[in-house]
Amino acid sequence: MLAPIMVLAAIGMILVRKAVHSALLLATVMVCLAMQYAALDAPFLFAVQIIVYTGAILMLFLFVLMLVGVDAADSLVETIRGQRLLAGLAFLGFAVLLVFAVGSATYGDPIGLDQAQPDGNVNGLAELLFGKYVFIFEVTSALLITAALGAMMLAHRERLTQKMTQREMAADRIRKYAEHGVHPGPLPTPGVLARHNAVDTPALLPDGSIAPTSVSRVLQSRGTVLSESQERADVDAVREIVAGDVGDEVSPDLTGTDQTGFTEGDKQ
Repeated sequence: MLAPIMVLAAIGMILVRKAVHSALLLATVMVCLAMQYAALDAPFLFAVQIIVYTGAILMLFLFVLMLVGVDAADSLVETIRGQRLLAGLAFLGFAVLLVFAVGSATYGDPIGLDQAQPDGNVNGLAELLFGKYVFIFEVTSALLITAALGAMMLAHRERLTQKMTQREMAADRIRKYAEHGVHPGPLPTPGVLARHNAVDTPALLPDGSIAPTSVSRVLQSRGTVLSESQERADVDAVREIVAGDVGDEVSPDLTGTDQTGFTEGDKQ
């Protein structure tokens, strides 16, 4: 059941155009592979596949994508001469290894897990990793460290100007307020003096008008912000609930109410 999902996810990982989608499809392949390890009674490989590869290395891929950027256009100029030939040779080598691996698994003489690892799965893996394949294991570790350092170097940007101190930033805010009238304090948060405390609900100023700086520009460009008419309708509904019917007097006793004037019955 998991094999077709893995094959489709692997093909989609190569064909998709966005790098983030490719990383998510790679996570699908890794999780399915971990489930196959669990089905084959290999709990150690199952835990390593989930914790190390899916949890750590894949997150490293995503962090590199976020740091370096995935919106840059692909360059059609080959900066490394002969890279297509080298890529073809690497593909042929990988295909040969894959054919030998499939042939060994199909026409080989398996002896079974109990005979191959009489002392247990963990001890058998330890003997292979720190004995027979210790050099390859250490080279892989060095490769991962090199990849992490390379990602840090690619994401590093030289600062062209001196970083402003907190005192200089405060003085700059006061200067903008004196020259251009920009408010020096923090921006109003969404939902201030409104019925909803959501990111798409604009804040209301003391005079009842809407503060345009209280909602993210991304939400405004997408058109998902609560409109001014809807916001004013909510304000009118709140005033009607607080004041009651026309001619009724609002009791000055606020026992059992909160600061908005709502009673427990109104909230229900």
